[in-house]
Amino acid sequence: MEGDFIKINEGLLPLSWLYGLAVKTRNFCFDVGLLRSRSFHVPVISVGNITVGGTGKTPHVEYLIRLLQKHYKVAVLSRGYKRKTKGYIVADENATARTIGDEPFQVKQKFPEATVAVCKKRTEGIDRLTLDDRELDVVLLDDAFQHRYVKPGINILLVDYHRLIIYDKLLPAGRLREPLNGKNRADIVIVTKCPKELKPMEFRVITKAMNLFPYQHLYFTTLSYDKPYPVFDGEQTDLSRQEGAHVMLLTCIASPRQLQEDIVGLLPESAVVSPVTFSDHHSFSEKDVDMLNSQFASMPQPRLVITTEKDAARLRDTDGLSPEFRKAVHALPVRIDFMQEGQQEMFDESIMGYVLKNSRNSILAKGKEKTQPVKKKNDTDDGPKKVTISFK
Repeated sequence: MEGDFIKINEGLLPLSWLYGLAVKTRNFCFDVGLLRSRSFHVPVISVGNITVGGTGKTPHVEYLIRLLQKHYKVAVLSRGYKRKTKGYIVADENATARTIGDEPFQVKQKFPEATVAVCKKRTEGIDRLTLDDRELDVVLLDDAFQHRYVKPGINILLVDYHRLIIYDKLLPAGRLREPLNGKNRADIVIVTKCPKELKPMEFRVITKAMNLFPYQHLYFTTLSYDKPYPVFDGEQTDLSRQEGAHVMLLTCIASPRQLQEDIVGLLPESAVVSPVTFSDHHSFSEKDVDMLNSQFASMPQPRLVITTEKDAARLRDTDGLSPEFRKAVHALPVRIDFMQEGQQEMFDESIMGYVLKNSRNSILAKGKEKTQPVKKKNDTDDGPKKVTISFK
């Protein structure tokens, strides 16, 4: 399994040791209280990883939104990676991938009723969200496992099946952001992007190898896909009917391997797939656009472009794409499915139970804040301080 999934640069291991020393020192400062983690009076659920690259965070955040928004008012807070703006921004009808980042823009497009905000400082972001909306029930933190200034009520760690952290090394030799024992902070660990044909023996092998504590719960998810929809113009496409089609699979994601394997199964055997890959969150240059237009024009008919929803968010902001390319490009919606019997129900109950229990405390805390006197800023050097309650 290790040889199949992980490539380690042995020559960089000394640098990995130095990097690990710095990360361990930082974590130690949080563990002993030299650096402080804050709890909040609103339930906070964090979704993240300890590796560089994609583990499927956005589909899992979207799953949580679908689960929670039927009963609760949900906010999603992200850093807004590679956006062209700074500070705290709440997505509105004028938001684009440039102003809030591709993933938050995707979430807002799919879930317009959810509050979507971006802020590099997550503590500030949560403060602003809860101050602006006293009826907010739960905050979902996207990619915040290393942002230890926030102490979430539930910490969800995602692990890519194709790059299991137990066989990886620290940056720069491998792709781990922090030592493996960082996984001990997780309440829930999810092995993502699993092949649908994963055998019971493989579940047991991975479960044993992950070596989790009794308080941690392990789940396995796989990717499923809905019908692609046009990014610009055209009609929804049924991939299963694309006999003899030439398909450009355009991706700018960290780990496209599972999608490249899955797309073959979604198309007829006569279809031809040509992957075109860029780095994660890639911004398309004029040269990139010329290459895409040229390669698409050289493809035999019938032809089609399939991309991810995240990449579609940036394509909408890209100038120079040919009319033919624009008409052909479709976004492929992705969702997650739990693999083992009873796991979805168990996961849903743990999430809903946490929010139900602590949203009641949240109401009490809001009432307290309304009745307690607030100090003026000049009363102390640090300004007014809020009373926070831990839901852990």
